[in-house]
Amino acid sequence: MGTPADLDLSGAELHELEAALRDLGSPAFHARQIFQWIHKRGVTDVRLMTDLSRELREALATRFVLTTPDVVKTERSSDGTTKFLLRLSDGKQIEAVCIPEHPVGPTDVRDADRVTFCLSTQVGCAMGCAFCLTGKMGIDRNLTAAEIVGQVRVLGRELGVLDQRFTIVLMGMGEPLHNYDETMKALRILADERGLGMSPRRVTLSTVGVLPALERLATEPLMPNLAISLHSTTEEQRDLLVPINRKYGLKELLDACRRFPLKRRERITFEYVMLKNVNDTPDDARRLVRLLSDIKAKVNLLPLNEAAGIPFERPSDAAVDRFARILAERGLTVSVRKSRGRDIRAACGQLITETPRTATPGRRLALAMDAAGRS
Repeated sequence: MGTPADLDLSGAELHELEAALRDLGSPAFHARQIFQWIHKRGVTDVRLMTDLSRELREALATRFVLTTPDVVKTERSSDGTTKFLLRLSDGKQIEAVCIPEHPVGPTDVRDADRVTFCLSTQVGCAMGCAFCLTGKMGIDRNLTAAEIVGQVRVLGRELGVLDQRFTIVLMGMGEPLHNYDETMKALRILADERGLGMSPRRVTLSTVGVLPALERLATEPLMPNLAISLHSTTEEQRDLLVPINRKYGLKELLDACRRFPLKRRERITFEYVMLKNVNDTPDDARRLVRLLSDIKAKVNLLPLNEAAGIPFERPSDAAVDRFARILAERGLTVSVRKSRGRDIRAACGQLITETPRTATPGRRLALAMDAAGRS
């Protein structure tokens, strides 16, 4: 827990709030009230927490901070997807996205049966995947638990859906397991029944395979759904597409998935971005079947969302259908993700904010693939 001078009320777990209130001479139930105000009601000004005494509210405002990302810009897609550009307290910027379960009009998100919040966990990303715009930013810094949780509060407030059922995917900017402690702290805060009470079954964490952190995740009492960003069926190709594979290889990653604890009806989702003439062949599909044959798996195919700066092309619908059919005929559960929010650059792999960094890992990897004769 932080000291009273630096404790962010938004990023504190309930036991941390109780300890902070105890230092102020206040009983524990005041901590529960504050927690509910912030995480269930979305209130970010302690002076509006009207069931607390005026003296306590003044002490909270004086002694602590309560940070919430500021909305810089909002863009709405024709399918109802909404992208938020958010400014953090130090001026850094991130993006988060709200996706209705089924396409709706651009102004009636509240009419959706369910929405999904796609959250960021870092400013930028260090993974440098060749087909992802966020990777072009490089890594600036990790987000705090307060900044991760704050995205939920902002999206829910801005769209009027904080009191509705929604799901969360940690698939925005950043690699969640590269920011392990703050990401898991944020999930514990979101899961606390005195706040939003988010069931771990409504949260999906996506990772490219940071193995030490993945193995640590396997021991957590709070277990989100797991999605593995696979994208390739050979070590050599994955080295080029997903550079962390050079440190934690495909074989080691899949072995860790085999050991990962799953309940009877649970499966690991394997995400596979399809790149034209790179990883979309029938041979790739058949290798994928063999790789996953002894894992409780389902495959989510993602035809590339093309964008300037990404040196690959989207495969044809026929190639995607052929690939999916090979998987399905051999017993794998497979789905093809419908791209959402492409008209506002909110689709998978398209989140990027302004940065002074000039590294272009995707271009370098594409040239390496050309040299290796693989693209």
